[in-house]
Amino acid sequence: MTHPVSSARQGGPDRAPAPDAGSSKRDARRRTSGPRVDLRTLSLLGVLAVLVAVGGFTEPDTFLDTGNFQLILTQSSVIGVVTVGMTFVITSGGIDLSVGAMVALASVWATTVATQEYGFAGILFTAVVVGLAAGLVNGLLIAYGRMVPFIATLAMLASARGLALQITDGRTQIVTVRSVLDLGLPGSYILGVPPLVMMFAAVTVIGWLLLNRTTFGRRTVAIGGNAEAARLAGIDVRRQRLCLYLLSGLCCGIAAFMLVILSGSGQNTNGNLYELDAIAAAIIGGTLLSGGRGTIVGSVLGVLVFTTITNIFALNNLQSDVQQIAKGAIIVAAVLVQRRTSAHGET
Repeated sequence: MTHPVSSARQGGPDRAPAPDAGSSKRDARRRTSGPRVDLRTLSLLGVLAVLVAVGGFTEPDTFLDTGNFQLILTQSSVIGVVTVGMTFVITSGGIDLSVGAMVALASVWATTVATQEYGFAGILFTAVVVGLAAGLVNGLLIAYGRMVPFIATLAMLASARGLALQITDGRTQIVTVRSVLDLGLPGSYILGVPPLVMMFAAVTVIGWLLLNRTTFGRRTVAIGGNAEAARLAGIDVRRQRLCLYLLSGLCCGIAAFMLVILSGSGQNTNGNLYELDAIAAAIIGGTLLSGGRGTIVGSVLGVLVFTTITNIFALNNLQSDVQQIAKGAIIVAAVLVQRRTSAHGET
């Protein structure tokens, strides 16, 4: 007697789909990627805690003072804004070596006598527009001119520095607009928080939302992971890259305005080595230098780690060369940890 074949064996509606090996691996990676990201963040928080303990032990009266913590956060703000833009660029698989020069160019252009005649709005507008214009040039050369990001941004670094020197003629341009200078004084603090720190916090929140909660962020990660696959998936890779370098330029313009507030002047030497600090902070924060993964929170913590180290060294009257050695060691350690983590993620 022949028994009826069940609907499950016939492939009917009650049949569960066969598990796909690729999707299973992807699901496993999703389940494991969360704790890894949290572990990186916790590790950086642990490093910050250790640094605070060291600073409190070596210079308890000075380091643990509220004014010193305000100073650390304020000094972190300018390079922090630049690092947010750099994080997007590196996540996409690119690099921007011109951020420091763009900050210098935007700051000196915004503090010329002609610009200062338009007051607060004129200085802010000029700084942002110059940053955007420089980012636009980078984006066009890389996205549509098909230049290697390293070469294109290196050319911008030289050009922007040269133009900044030409504008200032080697002299410091003093800011005379009172409303700009007042933002850097303690009297402008809101509940003990400097305005520059608030600006940095706003840029950080917007950057985090943009990278983690928007299509723009997902496209950035996709391009960094595999640009050709992203193109085949329908992403306009060239336009996305153009927008990313525009974003980096925008961050440099905002940082230039913040630096003008902080220093009260515009100089062609502003932003010196910002590109190295921003890249280093993004890397130790967990952003892959090869692209495909980025974290705004990690980048911000990386900035705070470097700024705190600088502050501790300054309070203990240690030479700058020792500070640079310490930074280099941290960068090497961070890259080694990244490679180890990536190797575990691939197995």
